[in-house]
Amino acid sequence: MKYKQLTFYCLTSLIVTILSVQIQAQETIIYAGKVLIKAGDDPLGEQTLVIKDKKIVAVHSGFIPYSEFSPEAEVIDLKNQFVMPGLMDMHVHLQGELGPDNDSETLKMSSPLVAMQSVHFGMKLLLAGFTTVRDVGSDPQYMYALRDAIEKGWVDGPRIIAAGGVGITGGHTDISGVKPELMEFQSSKTICNGPFDCRRATRHAIKFGADLIKIASTGGVLTDRATGTGQQMEMDELREVVRAAKSMGKKVASHAHHEDGIVAALEAGVDSIEHGTYTGKKAIRLFKKTGAYLVPTLLAGETVKHIAESSNYMSEAIREKAIRVGSQMKGNFHKAYKAGVKIAFGTDSGVSKHGINAREAVLMQEAGMSESDIIKSATLNAADLIDKSHQLGSLEVGKLADIIAVKGSPLKDIKELLNVTFVMKEGKVYKLETNK
Repeated sequence: MKYKQLTFYCLTSLIVTILSVQIQAQETIIYAGKVLIKAGDDPLGEQTLVIKDKKIVAVHSGFIPYSEFSPEAEVIDLKNQFVMPGLMDMHVHLQGELGPDNDSETLKMSSPLVAMQSVHFGMKLLLAGFTTVRDVGSDPQYMYALRDAIEKGWVDGPRIIAAGGVGITGGHTDISGVKPELMEFQSSKTICNGPFDCRRATRHAIKFGADLIKIASTGGVLTDRATGTGQQMEMDELREVVRAAKSMGKKVASHAHHEDGIVAALEAGVDSIEHGTYTGKKAIRLFKKTGAYLVPTLLAGETVKHIAESSNYMSEAIREKAIRVGSQMKGNFHKAYKAGVKIAFGTDSGVSKHGINAREAVLMQEAGMSESDIIKSATLNAADLIDKSHQLGSLEVGKLADIIAVKGSPLKDIKELLNVTFVMKEGKVYKLETNK
């Protein structure tokens, strides 16, 4: 009897495996009315995209008759849509959202429940057209688990590049705003003091799974201390973090508001500056010399300024910084963009609501950035920043089939990105609203 059960089990497993292979190998055909293969190029009219095994295997001019493909091929009609690469957000925080109940949520929500909430927020981003995100500040244990579960196909969500945080005692990435007993309990093992301790913290973060290292060279708006937004990490600490990270093949992103901290982080060799609120002439020269990216997060600035001016749940220490920083972001971003600084799209989603990430594109356009360059920042540039240009960022043959569609051309009206009608990630369709 046991032999028969084993034989039945083996045959069943074989059939499931064969069916799985057939499903994975099934072709998907997309008829695109307009398609932007790569940011900076002119969009093409009436194209047929062929997807197989998660990748784009062909792009044909015209609408190739369905009869020329396998009878099992799935056909998606986007003849009245503008098709383009999936968007990427280089600065998100999937484990929460800024709001008046954050203190009580911190006390009441278990870590596993926060992880489940992250799945929910991740799906909001994916359905908004963001197929890849870089999470730069979460509980690493659960964020790495979510990243890996999505990669394995166990749960749905955007592709996650997950950072490990390294910060100094009392700095922006250290815990604030709670009683000392909770600070002791919740302090991270990657909080450090001095260059050698920061080297240890960097190696610790990488050991436990960090895709990159996130630091804070300056103070931050949402740190509940009146410690300003100027430089806080010392130069020797910054250099040691970068040296330790790069010796182990990892990039470094630095939160930075004031120019002293921006300059120090760039001189230390970081790969991106997050926010860059007070970017000035010296910082611009260093951006261009080093090739580092600016991830502007204008949406975060708009969000905290609005909350500070319209509600009363922010402390006075936070409120002052929120209004000041939120008022300065657009103007200095415009100067950096016009000077030729490389820009990668990022929102600080989690400060703003998850799922409205394309609002960043509208703010970038209002600040003087062209529609084409905005799309480039969220596709080609973002892929370059995370070292995935060989897989992502365009709809060229051989790349992963991360594809979205909108009703009209975002090259003419960037607000089209606010209403994504179709989302595909690695050949799997997550959203299809062709008849709306």
